[in-house]
Amino acid sequence: MMIDWPSVHREALDIFVRYLQIDTSNPPGNEKPAARFLGALCEAEGIETEYIETAPNREVLVARLRGDGSKRPLMLCNHTDVVPVEAQYWDMPAFEGIVKDGRVYGRGAVDMKGCGVMQLIAFLLLKRQGAALKRDIVFCAVPDEEAGSGMGMAWLCEHRPDVVDVEFELSEGGSGVSRFAGKPARMFNIATNEKFGAGGLKLTSVGTPGHGSRPHADNSAIHLMRALVKLHDWDRGITYTPDTIAYLERLAGAGLMPPLSDRAAVEEQIRRSPALYAAFVNTLNVTIVKSGIKVNVIPAKSEAFCDCRLLPGQDPEAWRAEVEAYIDDPRVKVELTRIVASGAPEPANWDTELFWTINNVIKEAMEDAVVVPSMTVGATDNRFLRARGIPAYGFIPCLLSPEESAGFHGNNEFLTIDNLNMGCELMYEVVRRMCS
Repeated sequence: MMIDWPSVHREALDIFVRYLQIDTSNPPGNEKPAARFLGALCEAEGIETEYIETAPNREVLVARLRGDGSKRPLMLCNHTDVVPVEAQYWDMPAFEGIVKDGRVYGRGAVDMKGCGVMQLIAFLLLKRQGAALKRDIVFCAVPDEEAGSGMGMAWLCEHRPDVVDVEFELSEGGSGVSRFAGKPARMFNIATNEKFGAGGLKLTSVGTPGHGSRPHADNSAIHLMRALVKLHDWDRGITYTPDTIAYLERLAGAGLMPPLSDRAAVEEQIRRSPALYAAFVNTLNVTIVKSGIKVNVIPAKSEAFCDCRLLPGQDPEAWRAEVEAYIDDPRVKVELTRIVASGAPEPANWDTELFWTINNVIKEAMEDAVVVPSMTVGATDNRFLRARGIPAYGFIPCLLSPEESAGFHGNNEFLTIDNLNMGCELMYEVVRRMCS
């Protein structure tokens, strides 16, 4: 059956705009209306749907197209929650789905309601076509990804393992980009691993309180600030892992990176890009600093919190000890703060039917495209499925510009209509080839 893509594009845009208008900021979440919105679109097509409550006003949507069982299911997974908005720093309302100059603005446009719509369109089209499916297709929209997934995918894996009993899964974590290393490119990252988000740190310094009118040599705030500046300036070098070596080799083969034999040139290029550098180092960023109770009182205690993302294979306690040793100040205590809902991430095998299907679909659409397995530098729901031995890939099938990529947890988040259209077409073709 031929697809009227202009009509499908209009439908996708309409769904996308309405979806962005549902405020699912987490905290508090309140994702039930989003699950019901997506579910109603499935129900209107006669698709089997289920709503699973994980907490008050928080639901997982599970919709399923049945296959003949000759192959095991494919899950299309997306999260319905978004990070909160600092509205005063946005140039337009964050929850109105504003369409302007070929862009669709709204919190969640790239993270990840846009990809959710791409998955939904592929799902609905295969239903409408009456495609003979070899495997079930499970459309799964989950809450709470942005706050650790305890009421989302982690809950689902523990309480409803039947839902996640699949052969493959697609979610977020990797995408195409329109520029790489400052040059135009058509590069698609398929995320097969991710960094470990359990290395968050709390730094506490204790000094002697006193009156603000007198010189003071034991100020907890000063001890803490010296430690924070030292950590900020700390060059931890570049660490190579099997994932990143494979990544660099494929990029070098495509002419986007120097050969690995020229380590100096490779590392110079890595360090020029914060997004690339993050895949080669344990990151440490100061995010919260607390000190003092009154302007004329020397603070007795000061605290800071650092967001840290560890490379695969790193031990959080060893990382904490390394940071404490580097600070080398007995007045500053370092503690781990973040414990994620699963253990250290497990890499997914990338030499699979799904990876090569994605590769072939992209290459047929764009001959000059470069497709590489990659590592996500943040946390995603994929980690819970990888821990169960499921090849779970991060894949948003469009070419994000640097401005679009900056929308992940940023201000004025947007996705272009062209990327929405491209994503719908590529996602459909990948799912069709995998399942019909």
